[in-house]
Amino acid sequence: QVQLVESGGGLVQSGGSVRLSCAASGAFSLDHFAMGWFRQAPGKGREAVSCIGDTDDSTDYAQFAKGRFTTSRNKNGNKNTLYLQMNGLSTEDTGIYYCAVGCSEYSAIYWGQGTQVTVSS
Repeated sequence: QVQLVESGGGLVQSGGSVRLSCAASGAFSLDHFAMGWFRQAPGKGREAVSCIGDTDDSTDYAQFAKGRFTTSRNKNGNKNTLYLQMNGLSTEDTGIYYCAVGCSEYSAIYWGQGTQVTVSS
């Protein structure tokens, strides 16, 4: 069973920054998969935030994330970790952030449990 574990969420003031991490348990490697970040705001459905490709690490972002968020991955050794650097946060960015193996909510094969990000005004 593959487990993805997100970390780095918390309470941040508007305009601040947060870096989220997503690590896979065991011997599962994130290295060969497209990886996505998603979020779910209170009372809303889950939406895609970003995607990093499986071959060339190309990235793609939702419109609201462009220019503020950056996704990357660390491939050093077996510590395959996915990141989401979020800058210029606003209260509208409040929600639970999930990482997933895959960039489509409908086809992602593994999901993390989510990490809460709360942006205060």
